[in-house]
Amino acid sequence: MAAIADTPTRIVTGAVSVGLGVGLYGISFGVLAVAAGLSPAQACVMSMLVFTGASQFAFVGVLAGGGAAVAAMAPAVMLALRNAAYGLSVAPFLRGRLAGRAVAAQLVIDETTAMAQAQDEPHAARRAFLLTGVSVWIFWNAGTLLGALVGGGLGDPRALGLDAMFPAAFLALLVPQLRRPGAPVAAVTGAALAVALVPLAPVGVPVIVALAGLVPGVLVARGVRS
Repeated sequence: MAAIADTPTRIVTGAVSVGLGVGLYGISFGVLAVAAGLSPAQACVMSMLVFTGASQFAFVGVLAGGGAAVAAMAPAVMLALRNAAYGLSVAPFLRGRLAGRAVAAQLVIDETTAMAQAQDEPHAARRAFLLTGVSVWIFWNAGTLLGALVGGGLGDPRALGLDAMFPAAFLALLVPQLRRPGAPVAAVTGAALAVALVPLAPVGVPVIVALAGLVPGVLVARGVRS
């Protein structure tokens, strides 16, 4: 009985802890978004509606490099596609009316999926998913607002070396993904294509072409599984 009674408290504590950590990362996104040319309002709206950190960092990273919004969308959308797979894994305990499931779909991210999958019971998984989602959404948006306001008063970000934060932040997101089968091949191929095209193609195009690296990556992953 004590373990059962302790479960809600444990979930709440975990959800708040995850939210706080993500909020700190949200501050860096706010700073980077403003440095890339977005207004504080635009950065905050992006965090409220897009609500997927990897895609947001990828988007502002391309903008910071001088790429157009269309070019920035390609890597952002590709990174967001993994949320569709997450949605399939959490769908069994998020049943209900369409409106409720539509709201819950906005909360399908890495952190909520991980917290939900760590639970043994469907009811606990649903609770962990929703509490973590709300916590992360609040702290992520609060962090974005704070970072955007702070970043707006820093002046020229290049003078402070903040332009180096874009590739650093993106690499931090990329490294954990390299553990997956085929991912290193995809990363190396995509990077080689992008580097080769940088002196030849308009800004933003090398990023889109780099997505072709997924082809050998998928082939290698299938070979590993078989």
